[in-house]
Amino acid sequence: MIEAAQFVEAARERGFDWYAGVPCSYLTPFINYVLQDESLNYVSAANEGDAVALIAGVALGASGVHKARRGISMMQNSGLGNAVSPLTSLTWTFRLPQLLIVTWRGQPGVADEPQHALMGPVTPAMLDTMEIPWEVFPTEADAIGPALDRATAHMDSTGRPYALVMQKGSVAPYKLNKKGLSGVRQRALNERAKVESFEDTGERVSGVSRHDALQRVIAHTPKESTVVLASTGFCGRELYAIDDRENQVYLVGSMGCVTPMALGLALSRPDLNVVALDGDGAALMRMGVFATLGAYGPANLTHLLLDNGAHESTGGQATVSQGVEFARIASACGYALALDGGELSIIDRLFDAKEVDGVRFARLSINTGTPSDLPRPSITPEDVRRRLQTHIGR
Repeated sequence: MIEAAQFVEAARERGFDWYAGVPCSYLTPFINYVLQDESLNYVSAANEGDAVALIAGVALGASGVHKARRGISMMQNSGLGNAVSPLTSLTWTFRLPQLLIVTWRGQPGVADEPQHALMGPVTPAMLDTMEIPWEVFPTEADAIGPALDRATAHMDSTGRPYALVMQKGSVAPYKLNKKGLSGVRQRALNERAKVESFEDTGERVSGVSRHDALQRVIAHTPKESTVVLASTGFCGRELYAIDDRENQVYLVGSMGCVTPMALGLALSRPDLNVVALDGDGAALMRMGVFATLGAYGPANLTHLLLDNGAHESTGGQATVSQGVEFARIASACGYALALDGGELSIIDRLFDAKEVDGVRFARLSINTGTPSDLPRPSITPEDVRRRLQTHIGR
């Protein structure tokens, strides 16, 4: 058994200062220790996939003077199911490394609750299937440094995650002597943004196309100071077709992960303005992240949801967004600004709100419809990541 401080401080020496995750009783000493150290960063995620995407955003921002920064995602092994999508189509595809600490509930031979009876035995196989090298979490002080060195060597050479699987009793208890969470904006706890509604018929046919909306976004996002992350599907493809700029990232797969990834980048790189271009289907998939963004979201983060009421990239099947008031949800979750409407001017209002102290949001109702000759990016995800890191590292 080791002390929480022994591992966390050894990790800090190797550049790990960002943590995100969902609690497990095995992880309690770590989370308690990190929460009480103001020089470390811990984000309480709504689910394990959001934690992985957020730490991927931290890794994306690791360039230039920020290159030494590393992040850790922590989760119970039951949460691996929630994390499969970002682990296989975000971190693996873009080569965004992170250390995973996965608890081994239901480990064969160790008595546990019935919900862990299947996940326990298959946890190693799940990591192997996802091509994530792993080893058992160190339980002796002199084993911590070598384990972290193996992890960082793999991360640096491959750009991909490495996992430590934590058995019961690996870490001694560490008492939590503070209440609340560090980094949560007080405004998010006691105030709500007023929802500003622009003139709109309430119907999806508003006259605004995705093409026009993206052109307006480009006009507000200068390359020198802004990073734009576009959701998977037609959103990223059309942004690429309009103007392929080095400050843009086009997600592939990892549906719903654009917002937690943008949050990780914005928190770790306050020198950048970060824009998350979301879709209604993607937002519905991970609505828990609205609460995380409302609580932690900084003023350099902008969240724009282009809502056409359809899964257009997969054939135009309807989503249930017609009955969802996204701006009111954003407001209730603590966003500093929440706009709603069907006119392009809403984008101008979103980006011109310089006085806002916290993350800002707008839902823009747009038409369905995509150019028949819309290309797929010819630049690979790895090259998109590499190009952006070079750009923001200057």
